[in-house]
Amino acid sequence: MESIIISILTWQVTFLLGVLTWVVGSSMFNVTHIIRSFLQPWVSLRVISGTPFILHIQKNQHGFWDAFFSVLSCVVSVPFYTGFLPLLFWSGHGKLARQMTLLMAFCDYLGNCLKDVVSAPRPKSPPVRILTATKDEKENALEYGLPSSHTLNTICLSGYLLHYIFSCHENIDASYQVAAFAFTCLFVGLIGLGRIYLGMHSLIDILGGLILGLMILAFWLQVHGHVDNFVILGKNVTSFWIALSFLSLFAYPTPEHPTPSFEFHTAFTGVTLGIVTGVQQTYHQFHHENVPRVFTPDLGITAFAGRTLVGIPIILLVKFCSKALAKWILPITASALGIPVRSSGYVPALTGPLAVKTSNEVKQSDGYLQKMFFSRQEPFDVDTGIRLLQYAGLAWSVVDLVPSLFSQLNL
Repeated sequence: MESIIISILTWQVTFLLGVLTWVVGSSMFNVTHIIRSFLQPWVSLRVISGTPFILHIQKNQHGFWDAFFSVLSCVVSVPFYTGFLPLLFWSGHGKLARQMTLLMAFCDYLGNCLKDVVSAPRPKSPPVRILTATKDEKENALEYGLPSSHTLNTICLSGYLLHYIFSCHENIDASYQVAAFAFTCLFVGLIGLGRIYLGMHSLIDILGGLILGLMILAFWLQVHGHVDNFVILGKNVTSFWIALSFLSLFAYPTPEHPTPSFEFHTAFTGVTLGIVTGVQQTYHQFHHENVPRVFTPDLGITAFAGRTLVGIPIILLVKFCSKALAKWILPITASALGIPVRSSGYVPALTGPLAVKTSNEVKQSDGYLQKMFFSRQEPFDVDTGIRLLQYAGLAWSVVDLVPSLFSQLNL
């Protein structure tokens, strides 16, 4: 037993040291800038040369297509998954919910890393018409173009959902399998076409999202079982994931100009941290394979609706309280430890013209981890920690606090 524990600790420490070594080395040798110098001109040229194709698609603009593709983009947006995944946990499909959450975070990290490494432009407007119907779309438009996150996330999550359904129902008729696969391909194709029609992406962005999505999906289908076993049955899971989450905040490339991509990455890092720690602690109580599932006699639609009505307000309240608590604790802790901090907007006392100027300078320097070790005089953005804890608290409530309330209320 002792040798097994030592072996587990060894691979975990080795993995974390490997990530740390890569991040420090890539920052010191400015790997992001080197890769960008090769890829950015090539991709930018393809974006410019692809403008006539976008304009050809947009010649068919109509109010119906505007509404159709705008709604379709919302259906596969981050806010949709944020609301959908808790319902998946509460429906009894814990394994599917865990895997889709982790896969979503993995896609978000790799996709946003590539966006900020290449820092390739979106289609130029004018002449391209860019339609941003929601606040979420307006934030997406501030990111770089390659790859298309909507295309990447759709192919990975719909592909994994298809795999999950086929693996759980091995006796599905072949014709239904073909129909499900064809529908998935059609759905992915419509998402890609919609991103071009809305002027949000060029063809090279869609192809990049498609290729990267297929690569990630193929990789995930090989490792998802091992990842899930580690989350639910592994040793030192919580401490390992906390360390990995912390490193991932620094293991992120610095874009050519500041974008919201790092904020999205921080939020999903917090979500995975909350999900993993919560599930690891309560797996045998609320998330094992024999829990009641929706549309069965043990969990009818009425009881599931009750779970939704109770759960959604609770997680929103926890999100608000987690943010308020983090805004109070983190600045005090940083001050006690002598760590200089600033705030981009969450903490008014730490914002101001100087803080904004410093923020812009920091985001455009060499790399996050290099700033940490070699530029200690520069203040850290406390909003990153606040956002991480806020979403970690929300995710923890989804898999721990709220299921505990369900058991108390016999839901």
